[in-house]
Order: sequence, then structure tokens, then C-alpha cells
Amino acid sequence: MEYFYSLAKIFVLGTLSFAIAMFWTPFLTKFLVKYRLGKNIRKGDTPIYTKLHKKKKGTPTMGGLLIWITTAVLAILFWAFNQFMPSNKIFSFLNFLSRPQTLLPLGALVATGIIGALDDLYDIFKKEGIRFRYRLLISLFIACFGAWWFYYKLGWDQIHIPAIGDFSIGILYIPLFIFVIVSTAFAVNETDGLDGLAGGTLLSSFACFGVIAFARQRFELAAFCAVICGALLAFLWFNVYPAKFFMGDTGAMSLGITLGVLAMLTNSVLVLPIVGAVFVIEAFSVIIQLTSKKFFKKKVFLSSPFHHHLEAKGWPESKITMRFWIISAVCATIGLIVGIIGGGNPLNAH
Repeated sequence: MEYFYSLAKIFVLGTLSFAIAMFWTPFLTKFLVKYRLGKNIRKGDTPIYTKLHKKKKGTPTMGGLLIWITTAVLAILFWAFNQFMPSNKIFSFLNFLSRPQTLLPLGALVATGIIGALDDLYDIFKKEGIRFRYRLLISLFIACFGAWWFYYKLGWDQIHIPAIGDFSIGILYIPLFIFVIVSTAFAVNETDGLDGLAGGTLLSSFACFGVIAFARQRFELAAFCAVICGALLAFLWFNVYPAKFFMGDTGAMSLGITLGVLAMLTNSVLVLPIVGAVFVIEAFSVIIQLTSKKFFKKKVFLSSPFHHHLEAKGWPESKITMRFWIISAVCATIGLIVGIIGGGNPLNAH
């Protein structure tokens, strides 16, 4: 009975998130257009990228607001209604905000969403986003805080190796946590470069971790993932080629860090590279390109990340996006199988 109740809750919240996000998207789009919050395509040492994307200059950005604001409003609203009317079964049913399961990822989502929005605004009005080193420091600070919270406040220092078991790694959990959060944020941000690319790959990733959370009886966490997936579906409706707006750092940064937090909360950190294989490929293509240019003075790819290399090779944007979606869906399925069959005890954050 509990499983049926939880499934119904997840389905209702996911559907509600999609409907609400679809409803207020026109207002968000009008706001972005009115205040000219459009994408800058800067000239510089990326002539291939500039040539391929100059037609997109001025397209509204900061579309990621749709995802994290919808998620935050639903979480806070239903929690507040449940607090003031605890006897109301509807609000009790719809409330998915709880300290043990969803407070941490929601806090990470909102905090990094706000920071990402500031970065987007800086890029729009100053014609130059926050420098990479500063964005890295911001992600590092958030990751350090999260690592401290997990290790010292929650007393968690375990990682799970699928099909083998849980292992306590002590103080090494802190650098592992920091690495996972920072690298996931970087990888998702690099993937956000084509219409619908990041949105589609994130959708399969969050859906996968939602199922893993459900399988491990973390029903509130599964509902949280469903709400994000519902908002992501609405975002994708308008973001597929040709995009009505872009995700921006407010979406890529917040969703990337939240995805890393979910992997740690479900004790599925070793499943994350499988589920997010597309993110891994994109991130490594950038690292390889930068390393080769710095030490060997030549490029490995025509342009990086890898999706821009394929563009430069003549692949249509929509073909790249859909093929990456397919790869992401397959990898998410494999990761889901490994995550569920491999077992593991999720973090019980009290």
C-alpha cells in the first residue's frame, strides 16, 4: 500500500510540476524578452564557435529559472500548507519537503540557481560572464560546505561499490564529495551548448536517480526528482531546436550540482559516471583540448566541447542533440540496472 501511495504521489507531483511550468513559461519568456536578457556570442579565440552560433545572438537566456523556481515553489508551498493545515490530507499527500531527504538537494538547487542567475546577468550586461576561475571557486565553496555537512553533521563517510558493498573511507570522503560536486557542475555546464542538449540528458539522469531513490525507499527524494523532471519536460518543450530560450548558468550550474548531491545522497556515486556518460565525454573533450593547446600548441578537436567538434564537422545541430539523447537514455538505463541490482544503503540524513 505504501508503494502505491508513493507512486501516486510521485506521478501527481511530476504532472503538476509540468503543468505549472508550462503555464508560466510564456510569462517568463515575455520577461526575458522585455528586459533584453539575451545570449551574448562573444568574439575571441573561438572563431568556429562564433561562426556556428552567431545567429543565436540575442536569444533569451536564463531559462533554467523555469526549472528551479518551479521546484522550489512547489516544495515550499506544499510544506507551508501542510504546516498550517496538518490535518488536510491533500497537503500532507503533496508535501515532499523533509529534512532527512530533500532539504539538502533543494537548498543546493536554489542557492546555485541564484548564483548562476547572477553569472548570467553579469554576462548579459557586462558582455563577459564571471571568469572560469571564479565560477570554479564558487562551486568549490559550495562543495566544501556540502562535504563538511555530510561528514561532520551527518556523520556519513561511506561509498558503495555495486555488487560488492559499502566501505567507510573516513576523512577521504570530503575530497571525494568535493570532486564529485565540482566535476559534475563543470561537466553539465560544458554540455549546455546546443538547443535541448543539456535538458534532454539531464532529464534521463534525474529520472534514473529518481527510480534509484524509490527503489531504496526514499520516496520524498524520488518525488523531488519527479518534480525536477516535470519542469525539465516543460523547459524542453520550448528549448528544442530552434530554442525559444536557453538554459543559462542558472540552470546548468544548479542542476549539475544538485545531480551530484543526489548521487551522494543515494550512495550511488560510482553509478553517476555511467548515468552521466555524455557529461563525462563532454568534460573530458574540453580538458583534452585545453591540455593539448597549452602543452603541445595544437588542437585535438576542431572545437570543444565535443558537440561543437561534431558541428564543425558538418553534423546538423538537431542530429547531434538527438543522438546524444539516445546515448544518455541508454547509459541511464545501464546505470539504473547497476544501481538497483548492485544495492547500497542510501544516506539517512537526520
